[in-house]
Amino acid sequence: MSGATRGKLTVVHLYPREMSIYGDLGNVRAMAVRLRRHGFEAEVVAHHPGAELPAGADIVIGGGGQDSGQARVGEDLERNGPRLAELARDGVPMLVVCGMYQLFGRDFVTVTGNRLPGLGILDVSTTGGSHRMIGPVVVETGFGRIAGYENHSGRTVRGPGQEPLGTVLYGKGNDGTDGTEGAVRDNVYGTYLHGPVLPANPALTDRLIAAAVERSLGIAFEPRELDDSLADAARTRPIEGLLSGREDERPGSLPGRIGAAFTDRLTRVRG
Repeated sequence: MSGATRGKLTVVHLYPREMSIYGDLGNVRAMAVRLRRHGFEAEVVAHHPGAELPAGADIVIGGGGQDSGQARVGEDLERNGPRLAELARDGVPMLVVCGMYQLFGRDFVTVTGNRLPGLGILDVSTTGGSHRMIGPVVVETGFGRIAGYENHSGRTVRGPGQEPLGTVLYGKGNDGTDGTEGAVRDNVYGTYLHGPVLPANPALTDRLIAAAVERSLGIAFEPRELDDSLADAARTRPIEGLLSGREDERPGSLPGRIGAAFTDRLTRVRG
């Protein structure tokens, strides 16, 4: 992107090989495009197991992975955990999805009984189950309704005082019983929503950007007027269908609506 920018922000992508399934790479791409459309320079830095956590992280994003992927990053996550916890306390905005959401909690016990220690940044604990929770999700949050797609067998329980991301209007959420989805502490957002979640939910993207701009650049975030019609359609049409019970919007159709096709089109938008 040529010309003067409003500042530069570094997006750190945690474990893009091991923890980036169900379209979660689209979150990183959508974040970078959204930053540029708002007039900021965006640098994306990948963090792989065995490397030092990049310095100067302004936004951190981690995706989902299978139990094997979580195990492969466990040693590196333990080594870099104190730094990630420090960044979280310092207000760095973070989005962690599914498998990384679980590892940002206190622990994750697999279906075979293997305990993977977490970072404790979010006060949640997860236990693997034999039944997967799969399908579209609609969540009521403090900044509006968001939509995505869940695919997890882990049951996540929030500790006392741990705020959820929102209330489930459709789908299963954290454990399929308590009616909540995700967890939020300071600027750290944990969620089971794939989709990927950011392309279809620009309000969530802008919340992360605003926190990064204010913390890292020391200025108030003044969003530009952007055309979000495609993202709005990716979110509102499935929501309307799911909550009204229309058969053509039942589980199985949503991934196609807010998944790869939308991600590809949104992330190709020129800043």
